[in-house]
Order: sequence, then structure tokens, then C-alpha cells
Amino acid sequence: MSEKIAVENINTPGRTTNVDKAKYVAMKQAMLATLPKSAPGMTANEAKEAAKPLLPEDLFPGGATSGWWQKCVQLDLEAKGVVVREDSKPLRFHQI
Repeated sequence: MSEKIAVENINTPGRTTNVDKAKYVAMKQAMLATLPKSAPGMTANEAKEAAKPLLPEDLFPGGATSGWWQKCVQLDLEAKGVVVREDSKPLRFHQI
């Protein structure tokens, strides 16, 4: 059984969900290594594609499920005030 970590979602304040810690940490590290620290930021798709090469193959074979994990981590980091969602179309994100 894998170790779990509680994550938040900016869209549902006060609610947490437990997810696989190893996958969460790997995606978080990849996202923080690639997301810009200022506007104009990156779209969700750009962030996912930039993070993919940094993900461990044993956790994300061929990039599998990276889109779901990118969204999970993005929403958690927004809730924690680490990442900001810009008021743009398409949505763009950057670190605070």
C-alpha cells in the first residue's frame, strides 16, 4: 500500500483528499521547476508538457496519468497560495 498525502482544492475550500504521495511529490517538483515565477505564466497544457520530461518513468510510464496529476497538484498549490491563476483566456498559471 502506498503512502498518502492530503491535498486541498481551491474550488472546494476546507475539503481534503488523500492521494499517492510519491506521485504528488514528483509532479509538484516538476511543476515548480518549470512554472514561471511571474506572468504571463503557462497554460495547463504547457505546464503538463514541460513537467513530463522531469517525471520518473516508474511512476508515470510514458507520461501516463500526468494530466490528472498536474491538475491535482495545480489545484492544491493554488489552495496553498504557491501558484496563482491568472485572469486570462486560456487560463495561465505561475508561481507566487
